[in-house]
Amino acid sequence: MVRLANAVRPRLARAATAAKPQVARLRRGLRPRPLHLPRSRTVRTWQYTAGAATVGLALAVGVVTVAGPWDADGQRTAERDRAAALEQPGGADHGSSAVQAGAPRPAPSAAPVLVGLGGASDVVGTRKAAPGGKPFSDVLGPLLDVSALGGSHAAVVVDVSTGKRLYGADPDEPLTPASTTKLATAVAALSALGADHRFTTRAALEPDTGELVLVGGGDPTLTARQDAGDWASLRTLATRTAEVLHKRGIDQVTLSYDTTLFSGPALHPIGVNENLARVSALTADEGRTDDSTSGPATRVTDPAASAAGKFAAFLQGAGIKTTSPGPSKATTRAETLATVSSPPLSALIERMLTHSDNDIAEALARQTALASGEPASFSGGAKAIATQLRKLGMPMSGASFHDGSGLNRADKVTADLLTALLAKAGDPHRPGLRPVLTGLPVAGFTGTLAHRYTDGAAGVVRAKTGTLTGVNTLAGTVVDSDGRLLAFAFLASDTTNPFEAQSALDRTATALAGCGCR
Repeated sequence: MVRLANAVRPRLARAATAAKPQVARLRRGLRPRPLHLPRSRTVRTWQYTAGAATVGLALAVGVVTVAGPWDADGQRTAERDRAAALEQPGGADHGSSAVQAGAPRPAPSAAPVLVGLGGASDVVGTRKAAPGGKPFSDVLGPLLDVSALGGSHAAVVVDVSTGKRLYGADPDEPLTPASTTKLATAVAALSALGADHRFTTRAALEPDTGELVLVGGGDPTLTARQDAGDWASLRTLATRTAEVLHKRGIDQVTLSYDTTLFSGPALHPIGVNENLARVSALTADEGRTDDSTSGPATRVTDPAASAAGKFAAFLQGAGIKTTSPGPSKATTRAETLATVSSPPLSALIERMLTHSDNDIAEALARQTALASGEPASFSGGAKAIATQLRKLGMPMSGASFHDGSGLNRADKVTADLLTALLAKAGDPHRPGLRPVLTGLPVAGFTGTLAHRYTDGAAGVVRAKTGTLTGVNTLAGTVVDSDGRLLAFAFLASDTTNPFEAQSALDRTATALAGCGCR
């Protein structure tokens, strides 16, 4: 509460300053006039009450305008902090008096608090639709049945609160999902590992040989950058390791690195690609050769060797001489000298979905495999994802997984499965899956939707995108004009123009947000 108060105080001050002229005019307009109103005492009380209410409304509008509903990552910080403070499992508090004390809270959603940028106000308004609104098929059918979406497409819309399917067009048709595969990876990883799980990278000293082993823990967000932010820092690990070695009078070591946590081919079946590094249990900054943190980038040929080389340089900077690092395996007798751990899995899931991060997706597929008793490989991860989804009762007919990122064109899912995943993430009895919803990109604001919906339902649609050559998909949530939280999935194959297909999907999601369909 103190943190929230400190964050809001300067904005309140600015809002109050901006509202002073309006307040002054309100006070002048509400000044008592006894010549016309003989019962002055009663009227002054009424006027004061009305004036105070009006001024309060003006200040509230000012605060909302200044503060805005979104922070830099597209999350509603105030709502999330309040929910955390109340220790409610729903992830957001909408102030509903209908929720009984101690009962699970509703799933968080991108509520219709913003007017669509450049769009009509009723597109994302909160007014109730007239009884007997248009059928979903009348609104969505023509928007989906366009040449831009190719020769094969499927769509499903589900009411998250009830799980009821409201619209379906070939809902059971298996199609290539592209990056919407990450929704399955996210749900499976959270189910297998838990939202609070962390991945640890450690430095271990062999007691007999004095060999120092950098042991990869499969953390896809380990960083060697100067400013690590919230991520595990390879520099910090080196500093902590050097401190322990100095205390033991050791100033020189034989350095090696251990990547045996993961198995199978490191190179994705698509081959060398700027969208994904070789998958390794030890990697720093996703093997990127530039300063980028998301999107395509040239990658190093051996992420583990590169990370170990940087670790050696950091040790030397801390006064520890090392040999040139080589691959090895830490024994069970190796003593851990220092560790660094990733943020919780919930944060990694949000980053993966917001930025469509393939490196995180493939690492999490392997971690899910390990938790499920499968080999930590592409095939083991795919099998583990399917196993976890079956345990949740997901509609798996026709589904086929071959990786965790969706880069493999052999992946197949149905629109029915994608909406079922989103609805399950909104289940108030499964708060551990909530990062699947909070990590969805916000239209016009964050991640892969940051530059989309600038003329439509910006701030209202939240969705995971998917794009491969000839494939365009979109799956996420909207709050419609009736205030219902809807999950949707649109998949299109054999598209010829990715930009036209993308626009067609965006128009359909925008229409869904505002139609109040039945």
